[in-house]
Amino acid sequence: MNDKVEARFEVLDERFTGYGGDAFLTRLHAGGRWLEGPAYFAAGRYLVFSDIPNNQMLRWDETTGAVGVFRAPSGYANGNTVDRQGRLVTCEHGNRRVTRTEHDGSVTVLADRYRGKRLNSPNDVVERADGSIWFTDPSYGIDSDYEGYQAESEIGACNVYRVDPASAEVRLVAGDFVRPNGLAFTLDERQLYIVDTRSKHVRVFDVTENGTLKGGDVFATCTAGSFDGMRLDHRGNVWISAHDGVHCFAPDGTLIGKLLVPEVVANLVFGGPRRNDMFITATSTVYTIRLNVTAGRYP
Repeated sequence: MNDKVEARFEVLDERFTGYGGDAFLTRLHAGGRWLEGPAYFAAGRYLVFSDIPNNQMLRWDETTGAVGVFRAPSGYANGNTVDRQGRLVTCEHGNRRVTRTEHDGSVTVLADRYRGKRLNSPNDVVERADGSIWFTDPSYGIDSDYEGYQAESEIGACNVYRVDPASAEVRLVAGDFVRPNGLAFTLDERQLYIVDTRSKHVRVFDVTENGTLKGGDVFATCTAGSFDGMRLDHRGNVWISAHDGVHCFAPDGTLIGKLLVPEVVANLVFGGPRRNDMFITATSTVYTIRLNVTAGRYP
């Protein structure tokens, strides 16, 4: 595809000056129903992303530009990440679980229950350097049959969980959210940002030595629709998806700029050979743009 649209950067604070990049957004894929969960594989130079209502995951090849089916059915997959061993970790709405795709293609279930009760519909996921897996579990996949299978919540709440790398225990780390969604660690991993989409804000927690969270103050509030997914750049700025594009917040919580996008943005990830290409899933389209900043942490 590779057709282009004008890229518009909105500078709201002098700290965002020079944070631009290409004068255009490049369309890599169009025609999805609701695209989410971009994950970039540096070793294979490809991007995996989810089309939730179509119950499939797609793969864009950086070397050829081709887009094909990666997995179908996908279990109504949503968020994805790449762990430090280069394996795909996926949140599956329909199967109500978090899985890891091994190098041989087999699938390992990392979490599907909490205290014997089925999860709602895991949404987004990140890995910490210690190998622990952190994920959000709102109810979008059980609210209707559009992004999963309509069902009653067994847990009765929308929480954030941690999977212990040694014991595989699923531990509740935050239980006071309405609809937890995107999440990302700070560069030193001492804090964790978590979006609450329904509340239209992102909160920041301190991560303790034993893998629990404390605090939870509001870090930023969305001024255009709701927040969804996020990633950090090498300066510690937080790039968060919103209805008018991608919002960039300084570490002190100031909105310093925006990258305006023609469609509602769901999620984003840094990738490319030098990790300065931003891949954006926006409603029905995957866009990419080369920026003057690079990814702040793995992946």
